[in-house]
Amino acid sequence: MIARLRSRQQGAAVLILLLMLSLGAATLLMNGFGAERADTRRQRDTIAALAQAREALLGYALVHGRLPRPAISASNGAESPQDCANAAACTGFLPWVTLGISGTDSWGKLLRYSVTPAFTQAPVRENTSVADKRVVGRHPNGSTYFLAGHPACDLQHQCAPAVIFSSGRHNPSVNANGIPQVSDSASNLDEVYNYSATNDFVQRPTTLPGDSSAPGGEFDDLVIWLPLVSLYQRMGVAGVLN
Repeated sequence: MIARLRSRQQGAAVLILLLMLSLGAATLLMNGFGAERADTRRQRDTIAALAQAREALLGYALVHGRLPRPAISASNGAESPQDCANAAACTGFLPWVTLGISGTDSWGKLLRYSVTPAFTQAPVRENTSVADKRVVGRHPNGSTYFLAGHPACDLQHQCAPAVIFSSGRHNPSVNANGIPQVSDSASNLDEVYNYSATNDFVQRPTTLPGDSSAPGGEFDDLVIWLPLVSLYQRMGVAGVLN
């Protein structure tokens, strides 16, 4: 009788242990799904913020006859008062105060902005201004192809006048307090490249955290550009294009 009771108790203990393990596994799985959903939501919200920024840039051009220069600094979102001497001087942070919008993505990081210097000076001249920003993607073998622009940007082969991008969840980046966030990977080559780029940028599908197998390493940047055709069409209708 006692042996039978002990056997039942042991069996019950095993069942309880299996139940606890199952509940633990389910909790981990749900937490994983929850984190994935949160990241998906932040990506969606950041894409919306980038689209809003693009519309704000277009609206600014209709009023001022040009695109704005980057922000003064990471802590001052007003447009820099200094003319851009080169591509590096025209690359920095989106001038969120001047545009009247939020300057951060859904991870609390400042949106970055690079604009062709000629397009920050009014009037923009359609027959002489050359947009010089390019965005490339990557084939599975690592070779690149153009998403925006051409091998050479000229009047016959115009590129994009401006690029806006978010560093995504991972780094390098600068947060809303103006504090640089160092790279959290040694193999995210395309993200590191975008962070210091002034003319050519990379946009490709997001990889899983820690997956460095794709050409260019881990990647979750979100890059969009201002189409030159849309800019010229709207500026032409507004009568501010020469």
